[in-house]
Parts: sequence; C-alpha cells; structure tokens
Amino acid sequence: MAGITLENVGKTYAGDVAAVADVNLEINDGEFVVLVGPSGCGKSTLLRMVAGLETITEGRVTIGARVVNNLEPADRDIAMVFQNYALYPHMTVRQNLSYGLKNRRMPRDEITRRVDEAAGILEIGEYLDRKPRALSGGQRQRVAMGRAIVREPAAFLFDEPLSNLDAKLRVSMRGEIRSLQKRLGTTSVYVTHDQLEAMTLADRLVVLRGGRIEQIGAPIEVYRRPVSTFVAGFIGSPAMNLLPGTLQGGQLHVGGQSFAVEVAGNEKVEVGIRPEDLRPAKSGEPGLAVSLAYVEALGAQQLGHFRVDGHPLVAAFPPDQLVHDRMSLAFDRTILHLFSAETGKRLN
Repeated sequence: MAGITLENVGKTYAGDVAAVADVNLEINDGEFVVLVGPSGCGKSTLLRMVAGLETITEGRVTIGARVVNNLEPADRDIAMVFQNYALYPHMTVRQNLSYGLKNRRMPRDEITRRVDEAAGILEIGEYLDRKPRALSGGQRQRVAMGRAIVREPAAFLFDEPLSNLDAKLRVSMRGEIRSLQKRLGTTSVYVTHDQLEAMTLADRLVVLRGGRIEQIGAPIEVYRRPVSTFVAGFIGSPAMNLLPGTLQGGQLHVGGQSFAVEVAGNEKVEVGIRPEDLRPAKSGEPGLAVSLAYVEALGAQQLGHFRVDGHPLVAAFPPDQLVHDRMSLAFDRTILHLFSAETGKRLN
C-alpha cells in the first residue's frame, strides 16, 4: 500500500484546452478519497493521469516513493475498476480473476490462493465457473472488483463503477465497496458525479470545478461549510437554497427581513439556507413569507417547493407536517451561509 501525491498536475489538449489545471493533492496511505463534480469538471481525466491512461502535461504524480509520470499503467502498482466492468466475455469468472496474474507469471498455487481469497471476500465463489453473461450487473461488478483485489495493488482507482446499476443496487454496492476498502486498508481514489455516493463513501471529498479543486475536506465539513456557492449548490440533496440579499452596516436584508450579522462590509450577497433548517414559523415569530408551488411526498419526509419574492425555495418537513399555500418559514439565523454575490466565495 502507498499514498498518492499530485503536485501542480495539469492536462492540456490540442488548442490549449485545459481539462485539469494546477491540482495539488496529498492522499494518505489507506485513505478513501472521492473526486466529485459535474460532468466535464476533469475528475475522470485526473484519475486516468494517476492510472497512466492519460499523459500528464505538467506537474508530477507520485505513488508511494516513486514518481510515475513516465511509467506504463502496468508498472504503477495500481488496479482500476471501470463502470463497464471490462470483463472478458469468453472467460469464466475464475479465468477473469486469474488472467492478469498469469500474465505476470505468478506461481499457480499463489494464483489459486488469491482468487479463492477474493472470491470469499466478495461472496462470488459459487459463480467462479460461470461466464459474465450469466451474471447480474451487481455480480459482474463484484467480479471486476475481485480482479482488482487479486493484484494486491498499492492503490485502487474507481471510475464511476456503479453508474450502470439501478438505484437500489447502487446503494447496496456502495456499502459493500466502503466495507471492502476498510477491510483491506488499500489507498483508494473514487470518481463519481453523484454527490450522495461521494458523501457516503469518502474519508475526504475533493470537489472539482472546471479542472480545478474547489474544496477539499471531510464530507460533513464540506456539507456544513461550503467555501462557495458552487459547492453549496452541488453538495446536498436537495441542494442548499440560495436567496439574494444585501449586507449593509452589519445588517443582512433578505426575503423582507433584516437582522444583525457578524459579517462586515456593504455588498450584495447570496444567503444559503439548507432545506432541513427551515420550519413553519410560530405565531408572532419573524419568517420568510412564501407561496407554495407543490409538495413532494418522499415517505420519510416531504419537500415543500415554495416561492419567496419570486425566487425558488425548498423546505424539508416531517411527513405529517401540514403545508399551506401561503405560510411563513422560520430559520436559525446563526447557521446561515453567506456568500459574495460577485465572487461566490464564502463570507462567514
């Protein structure tokens, strides 16, 4: 096992198109790091540069004690799991698991030990003599992970491995991946555009935007203190509400309300409020005057979709909460998120 270090890493395509720019990241030995962001943010390109599947335009990638910029993928001591499984259809599961080890001329008894051990960990022993077409999507993904495990690499690289699975199976498989990584203790880098997947898997999140790192932190840290409106709107489901406001002389004006805040300056701001931090105002309590658009009943909770001064607002309520066409929503003023309207950066 080994840590991974990226120093000023960049990737530029023809025509000076920068897919990744000046990325600096230290991944500790045994850590599970998730690269998350919207399509086109550079996360898969970054992963492929670590794997050696994309050339590095600038910067340096180190795995363990070795700089791997000019090493072939097979020489980097990593194992990659793809979204399309990449299994050989004409081979049995056992042959798929052992193929790479045979190419490395590993002794037969060692191959057998590793294959049997991986099959036991992933509970695929009964499928060893089947071919991929006889397996379900979840079983194929276990085989793909087994092929990575048998290599006993320094690091696992996951490129959206669950995107081809249905919603229910994705939930169970991400739990299995996290449990497996904890059991093996192997350094892992995981790419996804699904922020819920990222939140549940990661020791640390790396939020990417336009080929650059927007924020790094533990999932709960990124959720509670997003550094920008981009992160605030991307991390969390439903997303954080962002309402236009004005900061003036220590007073915040938003949604028809004015109150003191401990933020200096005079400027237009974006006021962030998590849906779960909104509740019906009590009699006489100040709140946002909202009009109801519709309600989403989700079983464990319901989401009220409102308008306030023409702007959308989502509130998360218990399933038995009465939601009216017109009501007032209160919130804890001490947990507001304030962002500059000009730069999008956090102010408090």
